[in-house]
Amino acid sequence: MAEEKANAEVAETTEAVKEVKETKTQQDPQAYLDSFDWDKYEEGIERVEDSKLKEFEALVEENFVDTADEEVVEGTVVHMTDREAIIDINAKSEGVISLNEFRYNPDLKVGDKVEVLIDIREDKTGQLVLSHRKARTIKAWDRINDAHDKEEIVTGFVKCRTKGGMIVDVFGIEAFLPGSQIDVKPIRDYDQYVGKTMEFKVVKINHEFKNVVVSHKALIEADIEEQKKEIIGQLEKGQVLEGIVKNVTSYGVFIDLGGVDGLIHITDLSWSRINHPNEVVELDQKLNVVILDFDDNKSRIQLGLKQLEKHPWDALGDEIKVGDKVKGKVVVIADYGAFIEVAEGVEGLIHVSEMSWSTHLRSAQDFVKVGDEVEAVVLTLDREDRKMSLGIKQLTPDPWTDITTKYPVGSRHEGIVRNFTNFGVFVEMEEGIDGLIYISDLSWTRKIKHPSEFVTVGDTLEVEVLELDVEGRKLSLGHKQTTENPWDKYAQEFAEGTVHKAAVSEIVDKGATVAFNEDIVAFIPSRHMEKEDGKKITKGEEVEFKIIEFNKDFKRVVASHTAIFREQEERNVRSAKKKMAASQEDAPTIGDANSQLQALKEKMEADSKKK
Repeated sequence: MAEEKANAEVAETTEAVKEVKETKTQQDPQAYLDSFDWDKYEEGIERVEDSKLKEFEALVEENFVDTADEEVVEGTVVHMTDREAIIDINAKSEGVISLNEFRYNPDLKVGDKVEVLIDIREDKTGQLVLSHRKARTIKAWDRINDAHDKEEIVTGFVKCRTKGGMIVDVFGIEAFLPGSQIDVKPIRDYDQYVGKTMEFKVVKINHEFKNVVVSHKALIEADIEEQKKEIIGQLEKGQVLEGIVKNVTSYGVFIDLGGVDGLIHITDLSWSRINHPNEVVELDQKLNVVILDFDDNKSRIQLGLKQLEKHPWDALGDEIKVGDKVKGKVVVIADYGAFIEVAEGVEGLIHVSEMSWSTHLRSAQDFVKVGDEVEAVVLTLDREDRKMSLGIKQLTPDPWTDITTKYPVGSRHEGIVRNFTNFGVFVEMEEGIDGLIYISDLSWTRKIKHPSEFVTVGDTLEVEVLELDVEGRKLSLGHKQTTENPWDKYAQEFAEGTVHKAAVSEIVDKGATVAFNEDIVAFIPSRHMEKEDGKKITKGEEVEFKIIEFNKDFKRVVASHTAIFREQEERNVRSAKKKMAASQEDAPTIGDANSQLQALKEKMEADSKKK
């Protein structure tokens, strides 16, 4: 009875296995295993043929997932809530994954196949815990490496901005998208790409630090390169193309011609002078430009914008002629003059010499500044060479017209020191009339090496007109002539032979100098420095000097100390000679002595006779 029962159970089990094999897509192997009595099987009560067991094991292996750790399997979304997705992986139970792990795929729906990692086979509630994010990370590196090796295009989700670029989710891995690799043109607003799904090319992988760099620019460069070759092959000088302003610099504008960049130099933007290209164009603006030139490889293309318009000189009216008065704005200033825009794109030069009737050196900045509105007279006009010269001083009368009346020779006036050179001082008598004071006409007495020792720019000086050259427009002035020449008085006070007492100022080569006053500095030759005792005069020693030479014209004075006592000696010698001569005249001669002796003898004889 028991044996029959056992045989019946075995037959039933065998039939169940056969039924599972036939309906494996409908029957759950796990349910069968849960109902199988393993104790009876182990006790030998229920036996199953080996062939039947192998067939059952193969069936289970095909349909049942072995929930080993760190294994990625494919599951099916069977249900979705507001926060979670229920995933069936043919395990004992279904797993739950947060929808946050599917942010990159907002279109996830029931029935989609997804890769998951079995995180926990059974938590304390018996729930199977899965992770889609970890599964994507494990598989992503294989996909990333494969895409890099095969140069395949991948799809990524731009998560956020970061320093220097963007963070992109590619297969669950955070890759770096440099700002320079977003597009072929500079990006000014990175935020516009956040939250977008875009195609990329994997350009670099660092396995050591697990870094991935992707590029969107690389995808479009290939297409652009083809366009570039096509455009370059058709380039011709004078050709007009449409382009977009790609970049604006201080020296020019870069234009995107559809994959090929060209440069409009700042001088080719407008016929008028501009300070910066942004006065004419702005970023992303569409423009028609003309090809001016390019190199042999056509890699450097020079473009023009102003050439598409008629040259302003060609539109200049015939009514403007030499002698006319025009108004314009100062656009450029140089040391030699100022450029005035009298019409858009039409400029004239006012040379600094035409800004004032004055002849002394000045700069254009002394008269005008950029932006000034000025009136001028047309001096020359060359329409072929497109040149015009203007003048401002012609708007006022020439002050030299009645110069002989206002500044006759010998008249005295006051002027302002405007400039000086090594040889003299330029004095402005009035606007347009300048005179020159030579350095020798500054002072009667001072020896001036440079005019800056005597005056400074801006000083007011009294002057006397010495010479007047109307044709040459030259006025010669003098300052010392406005005062009395002290050398006229010194010619008498320090005449030759006069004696003055003073101290030696300096010992110089071949002699010494003595300052008798602030004007008279005499020279003492070495041979005239000897004193009566034979010694030489020393610096600071005060003695008497005799003027032995006085030249008013050359302001030369020579004195001597030796001449004083030498002259006394000569006087003594002369006196001695005179006395000697006088004594010799009064002394008796021999004849006189004999006469006197004879008279004395006769007297003695007469006296003797009387006695």
